[in-house]
Amino acid sequence: MGKDRISELPDALLLKILSFLPTNIVVATSVLSKQWRSLWKLVPNLEFDCEDYESEHYTFSEIVCKSFLSHKAPVLESFRLQFGSEKLNLVDIGLWVGIAFSRHLRELVLDFYPAELRTGTTFTFPSSLCTCNTLETLKLVLRILVDMPSPVVMKSLRTLHLEFVSYKDESSIRNLLSGCPGLEELRLYRGDDSDIEVFTIEVPSLQRLMVHDNNDGPEFWGYLINAPSLKYLLIDELRCPEFCLNAPELMEANIAHVTSITNDKFLGSLTSLKRLLLNLSPLKITYPTGSIFYQLVSLEMYTREAKWWNLLTLMLDNSPKLQVLKLTDHCLNFHKNGLVGGKWNEPKYVPECLLSHLETFVWRRFDWGREEEKEIATYILKNARQLKKATFSTNPIDSEELNKLKERRKVLNELDGVVRASNSCHLVFKFDASYDVSDSS
Repeated sequence: MGKDRISELPDALLLKILSFLPTNIVVATSVLSKQWRSLWKLVPNLEFDCEDYESEHYTFSEIVCKSFLSHKAPVLESFRLQFGSEKLNLVDIGLWVGIAFSRHLRELVLDFYPAELRTGTTFTFPSSLCTCNTLETLKLVLRILVDMPSPVVMKSLRTLHLEFVSYKDESSIRNLLSGCPGLEELRLYRGDDSDIEVFTIEVPSLQRLMVHDNNDGPEFWGYLINAPSLKYLLIDELRCPEFCLNAPELMEANIAHVTSITNDKFLGSLTSLKRLLLNLSPLKITYPTGSIFYQLVSLEMYTREAKWWNLLTLMLDNSPKLQVLKLTDHCLNFHKNGLVGGKWNEPKYVPECLLSHLETFVWRRFDWGREEEKEIATYILKNARQLKKATFSTNPIDSEELNKLKERRKVLNELDGVVRASNSCHLVFKFDASYDVSDSS
């Protein structure tokens, strides 16, 4: 039982295991035995967090420098550095990045968190550090200033994450992106960038774009995006007034928490989609006249916003090939008691997708207490001629809500009694975490 079995593993496997650990732990393995003494020097990853290093004899900068001098891996897969200004001289970072680039670095992650986030202390990431032709992934996090007076040279970069960094000017953004001809994924987390009026993204190779932006300053106009190869778009938060998108190959989009866009071409720029998730306020988004989602086969919508059903009606009318419809309330115990009521008006004509294409209908956390939701569910069941399965679920019932069980059963029985347009529709009810009622008639 006391035999050292892990040391019997091949060195290649040991190096793979060690590559998942922070460098301080990897270096500590050198005291295990003669076999382990130099093994850490070949681990292809270096990861340093200044909070993990406390020494009476060496500063954090000295420890990192000694690690680089001892490291022997011919190719450095990853260099990750989390640091605060009080722990090191920021000039050293440029030196370390330069050494990492000389080792054919593939991933660089810099996370700068000064002790006082409210101070103006930043680490400037200049264009002189963007000259690595082997770098495939670059992630810059928090108090980092992107200063690019001229285009960068990162021909191999595929993934770029810019998380709450700041930019010297709009030219720095353009110079950074234009120097990455193979960029495929861009992830943006943005806060208040008072010096940026228009955030321009013009990347012909870009395939995935993710934007999380809570900047609502009056000087920020919005985004101007030209990405002819874009396949996937995620917007988790957006408060700017404009979002201009040219992405003719876009296949999938997840659009949520967009609160202030006034451009009526926003939804119109998404008509090439096959899959779409919407969590929008219909009262704040203008639906463009004449925009048809000819390719859309899967639509998921959230139902918390007032009069959300108006947007649903528009989407059904303008998505003739829709096959999958999912309605979701993402809050587990939300009953919409504070939601402004209203009447849902049936379309004058049954949408084409209900007559010929819709096969799957899912309503998660269906609010059995609201009449308009029962009307919408009934309408779809009555008119979806090709429907194969309809699933309704409500929130789990706790001990305080057992008296409401009969009322829920009544509503579900009413839906079960609807004369369905599709004779083969399989109806499933889920009104408790552990109890389902199914009807295949």
